[in-house]
Amino acid sequence: MATASIKEVARHAGVSLGTVSNVLNRPNTVAPATRQRVLDAIAELGYVRNDSARQLRAGRSRTVAIVVLDVSNPFFTDVVRGAEQAVEEAGMMLVVCNSGEDGARERRHLELLEEQRVRGVLITPVAHGLQPDLERLHRRGIPVVLVDRGSGQASRCSVAVDDVLGGRLAMTHLLDRGHRHVAYAGGPFSIPQVADRHAGAAAALDDHPGTADLRVATTPSLTVAAGRRAAEELLTPPATDRPTAVICANDLIALGVLQHLTEQGVRVPDDVAIVGYDDIEFAGAAAVPLSSVRQPREQLGRTAALLLLEEAETGPTHRHRHVVFQPELVVRRSSDHRRS
Repeated sequence: MATASIKEVARHAGVSLGTVSNVLNRPNTVAPATRQRVLDAIAELGYVRNDSARQLRAGRSRTVAIVVLDVSNPFFTDVVRGAEQAVEEAGMMLVVCNSGEDGARERRHLELLEEQRVRGVLITPVAHGLQPDLERLHRRGIPVVLVDRGSGQASRCSVAVDDVLGGRLAMTHLLDRGHRHVAYAGGPFSIPQVADRHAGAAAALDDHPGTADLRVATTPSLTVAAGRRAAEELLTPPATDRPTAVICANDLIALGVLQHLTEQGVRVPDDVAIVGYDDIEFAGAAAVPLSSVRQPREQLGRTAALLLLEEAETGPTHRHRHVVFQPELVVRRSSDHRRS
């Protein structure tokens, strides 16, 4: 059944189109009796306001979008939750887009969001060379804020975590526990967070030259299944050549490593210690509670959304900022074992 139009509401209430518009947008400017007559007509006819059309005419959408690498990763669930809180407090709606770590899919999302004239875009980019796409949005008056990623651009806000420090914290912890053969599992290295966390671990080794070595098990994605395959690779050499500890690029990789090691009868942490990254809820709830480098997940999302809303409101006078949070290591049973 077709919904009633605003013209039908005006005719039913015996008022002008302008009066109906005022009741909808500026109700205090309409006499109480007239306002009530219009509201009664709206209720009787079942009129539903076409807010999207009104927003397009005004050129000010009430929709903010967030494009994440992997919507199935609990880390991004928490980031989205933080962003959603800030967006809803501003009377707007957050739309979630999943790039699936696919650059082509990411670009398609941005094209559709541009067509929809969203109020702004929060994004954790996967594609290299995405800069022209983001600049095009900026020229359209659609602000973009990078989430969990440094900007490197004076013309764009960003909210990130010092992932180099995070990798350093994980490696230093393992060195302090007596580990001298450590592996880093994660990938692809084209994702800056993966590369930065490895760089931090390698930098910690540079502070202790000759004391330990770092082996790399590169994965095609940051999933539990990829972690299982990485663990299988790490167990292939003879036992004497295997790492005694694994730093994982995220907690999903760490959970996969833990699953495979447990199935193969490898004791965690007695035989192999594991440190994850992100400290998602499942990390502490694992069969062997995982040590993990904690990121302020909801705070990342909320801070990014607030920067975006501020830019959308102030326009050219907005001062771009680059917020960097400090990670912290949460030590649990998966690595809390000192090697003799």
